[in-house]
Amino acid sequence: MDEKNKKIAVLVPCYNEEKTIGKVIEDFKKVLPNAVIYVYDNNSTDKTSQIAGSYDNVIVKKEYRQGKGNVVRSMFRQIEADCYIMIDGDDTYPAEYAEEMVRLVLEEDVDMVIGDRLSSTYFTENKRPFHNFGNVLVRGLINKLFKSDVKDIMTGYRAFSYEFVKMMPIVSSGFEIETEMTINALDKRFNLREISVQYRDRPEGSVSKLNTFSDGFKVIKTIFRMLRDYKPFFFFGIIGLVFLIVSGGFFVPVLLDFFKTGEVAKFPTLIVSVGCASIGMICWAIGVILEVIVKKNKQDFIIRLNILSSERNKK
Repeated sequence: MDEKNKKIAVLVPCYNEEKTIGKVIEDFKKVLPNAVIYVYDNNSTDKTSQIAGSYDNVIVKKEYRQGKGNVVRSMFRQIEADCYIMIDGDDTYPAEYAEEMVRLVLEEDVDMVIGDRLSSTYFTENKRPFHNFGNVLVRGLINKLFKSDVKDIMTGYRAFSYEFVKMMPIVSSGFEIETEMTINALDKRFNLREISVQYRDRPEGSVSKLNTFSDGFKVIKTIFRMLRDYKPFFFFGIIGLVFLIVSGGFFVPVLLDFFKTGEVAKFPTLIVSVGCASIGMICWAIGVILEVIVKKNKQDFIIRLNILSSERNKK
């Protein structure tokens, strides 16, 4: 299929973005004139839908379940395209990078292109210091756990292949969706590419929907949930090791007393020690069993992905 005939979808999840949605649409129509722009209104109380609907070749849909994760889940399920661009409706990302992101997906078979803000202007443009700290913390944690080198984990500017979109199991309901997509891509060994993009803070009058502490807690919770799901032996192995160390701490005094007196004087302590050791061994056994299941699921995932690609190539 000729690249000009391939369908490109620009996905814009929105919640009360009447100040900026018009400019976002106009910018992307200039850069990707043949793309179809989908604006998903997530219960906005302003004129976001009316403004978006006034443009040609823009499809406006409603998502009544609140949260960006819910919006993206519906987008991925409902929209068919060869390449997907996801962009926030707050005009913080320039559209000029979209053409290169599309090229990487369509010509170089990249599954997810990440618009890296942190290597450019994010730390100077973003006026929320805790957000800056949170981005660095999450990036370091995920790269350490998954042995990767992704520079921007939580950016909202991304491009996806058809296979990634249709095989992405979205569980998150809120802004932690970007973290979930990144971890899933790393775990499933999708072809990732990062390009540095300029970031600008919201224009005056546009209000962020993010809550530094509650959303940050959700992101950290998502990381640990996905660590449990994707690396169960590591997750349960750490828990098991903690219980074994605690067990050893209780057992050593009992053992020393036994060597001195020939008697076990602290039976409650010994019982706690044995209980902790038992829990530790059970955690290790759970980790081993789940690790085998996860490995089998990865094999099944690869088979399903190959079948999806094969069926699509036949069309």
